[in-house]
Amino acid sequence: MQWPEPRSFDVNLNTGLMEGTGTRYQKRLDDLAGLYADASAFDALASARGKDVVYDVTDHRPSDQPGDLITGVTRMSPGKVGREYFMTRGHIHANIDRPELYFGLKGDGLMSMESPDGETRIVEIHAHTVCYVPPRWIHRSVNTGAEDFVMLFCYPADSGQDYAIIEQAGGMRLRIVDDGQGGWRSEANTAYRERSQADVEALIARGARAEGAAR
Repeated sequence: MQWPEPRSFDVNLNTGLMEGTGTRYQKRLDDLAGLYADASAFDALASARGKDVVYDVTDHRPSDQPGDLITGVTRMSPGKVGREYFMTRGHIHANIDRPELYFGLKGDGLMSMESPDGETRIVEIHAHTVCYVPPRWIHRSVNTGAEDFVMLFCYPADSGQDYAIIEQAGGMRLRIVDDGQGGWRSEANTAYRERSQADVEALIARGARAEGAAR
């Protein structure tokens, strides 16, 4: 039998990268149009800094088989668009019954989470904080600090990512903004659209099908 090969990786906290991995992707400011509430502030910032990298992801993807794990590191730059802190696009897992674990390595930020029916949770993450994202939760990370925000993550290899769920709802229910006192606060996203009961039930059914297929 050909056994899977064990691996180890070093995390460089100066660069925020996991070194020696096979996968790396970047999101530049230009890639994040439509994510922020203040479109004018985004356009002004993008005209000057559109090619700046907002976040980097390096990860190890040994396979996409159930029972395997994808492990990697996200590095997020500090910054704001208007009053709103830099954030990732966010996603729910395509197989929504899959969880994810994050471990803070450097900086200060948070995980903004939302259930399909609109409940919200926010977990602050600092160096050495462990954040558990349960199955079925939409999640997005936000850098609320003044330096790079770096996190290790790990999730089942067959999870997949569904980014469209956030776009279809006009964003997530809460936005994370500067509170004007050196911290952050959440505020309602006025563009948010509630999911119908039919949409929620379809998501739950999708998770049930994925769970049955994995057995």
